[in-house]
Amino acid sequence: MSDGRHTLSSFVLSSQQTSLVEENLLVPHCVCMLKKITNHVLSGGRRAILLLDVEIIKSAEEVGGKIGDPVQFKPRADQSTPPPTLAPRSASVSPSSSYNSLHSSGQSPSRGSVKETPPVFPHQVSPTKVFPISSLNPYLTKWTIKGRVTKKCDIHTWSNSKGEGKLFSLYIVDQSGEIRITAFNNEVDMFFPLVEEGKVYYISKASIKAAKRQFSVLNDYEMTLQANTCIVPCHDSQDVPALHCCFVPIAELESKDTGAVIDVIGVCKSAEEVSSVITKTSREVTKRALHLMDTSGKVVTVTLWGEEAERFDPSGQPVVAIKGAYLSDFGGRSVSVMFNSTVAVNPDIPEALRLRAWFDQEGHTLNSQSLTKIHSVGGAASVNWKTLSDVKSEHMGQGEKAECFSCLATVLYVRKENCLYQACPADYCYKKVIEQRMGLYRCEKCNREFPSFKHRLLLHANIADFGDDQWVTCFQGTAEALLGHSVETLGRLRETDKAAFDEVFQRANFSTHIFKNKMKLETYNDESRLKATVMEIKPVDHREYSRRLINNIRKMAV
Repeated sequence: MSDGRHTLSSFVLSSQQTSLVEENLLVPHCVCMLKKITNHVLSGGRRAILLLDVEIIKSAEEVGGKIGDPVQFKPRADQSTPPPTLAPRSASVSPSSSYNSLHSSGQSPSRGSVKETPPVFPHQVSPTKVFPISSLNPYLTKWTIKGRVTKKCDIHTWSNSKGEGKLFSLYIVDQSGEIRITAFNNEVDMFFPLVEEGKVYYISKASIKAAKRQFSVLNDYEMTLQANTCIVPCHDSQDVPALHCCFVPIAELESKDTGAVIDVIGVCKSAEEVSSVITKTSREVTKRALHLMDTSGKVVTVTLWGEEAERFDPSGQPVVAIKGAYLSDFGGRSVSVMFNSTVAVNPDIPEALRLRAWFDQEGHTLNSQSLTKIHSVGGAASVNWKTLSDVKSEHMGQGEKAECFSCLATVLYVRKENCLYQACPADYCYKKVIEQRMGLYRCEKCNREFPSFKHRLLLHANIADFGDDQWVTCFQGTAEALLGHSVETLGRLRETDKAAFDEVFQRANFSTHIFKNKMKLETYNDESRLKATVMEIKPVDHREYSRRLINNIRKMAV
């Protein structure tokens, strides 16, 4: 770049400004106004100026060529130190707020003890060294950010041919943007007990690299914690937002591309109960569907998964803000929360406060229109109701795709033999473990030995209606719903009270429920067989069931 007298080739365009190049606005001989920059000295003393906010004043056509006869800029000896950056100012950190001081005062982190003490952070953080998250890039050497933890993921383990390990991720936000931070192995022990969701921290000396898009859509870059990374609590958090979102109105979701990652906010008009589903990989997960509404009067169904679904409390019709959700065309338009999404209930942000006031005053009386076709077991019109004799006569599930149906049936017999097994305790691994010597349990899938195991349920039951019967398979969630007890309780009863364990299965016999089943033809050892898997179990709503029978009688009478 040149100012007409001097030229300098040390300018670096931030990721937020690359659209100027993609749109052919930032081209040779155009005139720019540098509205926001940061100045850095790289290793070896080389100067770099990061462009955070650039405005094109005149196009290359208007200028018509090079201005002046500029020469290479050479700083004088007294200009070797870069000028202060234009990054936001921040308060200094007192010595008592350092991590070591936190421990010396007798306070301990809320999530357990730390195996190794992190490096001591400088007692004072210079305002000129606190950078906005949007300015981070791999070319920076000395930087500090100040941000709020919007999401802290649980520790996950992995095992493959290269070895095994563990990791956890967290998401940091400031006024300029958001970034994903990951810690591995030793750094997990070091930093996991330190950070808490909702708290603000100074962070420095982490590595910065290009983000993998399958894991992060927040920023072009992501950070990895290292042994010398410094994380210090910050008590001056008024200028740090709780969330950094760009909400899409629900009415505009219909015009968005399927598969887009969006931010959405709405009032939870209603929520379905937690249920279990079986994934394509035969993994059982829990889910809950929410119906969110905003000021447009439109409603969209949002699906929460796992612990997020189990923790959610729909009482009081809370405002729910979701960052980084997946937009699907399932049932028209619907939204699904991903593993790296952030879900905030009644967040302290202006959008949530305005939405709450609108809903309490007038929104609750509106006749809303849903973008999602509701599929629930309780609604007779939206459920594929079948009798068990219909399932066999129509050869359901014997094609290439699985077919689902719902039926009202009674349990004739529950097979309790081998229904409980000892499974791998690792996250999302349900493989049966092999007991080893010295009280260890080995998982062949993870290729690891564990000091304990967790019980898993795999239940086979025979159900029947007035016309036929069918053997079905129930995985963990549906098996617990059928038996009325958790797997932990069943495991304890089997070890301590055999009579009470048998009684649980006896009580399940001859009970009547609504079953949602999936029929699919599976091949094992060159032998094909039709398998029925229970996707959902619900109690019978006799009033709704009677209405459906009356409607069927009226149709037959026509």
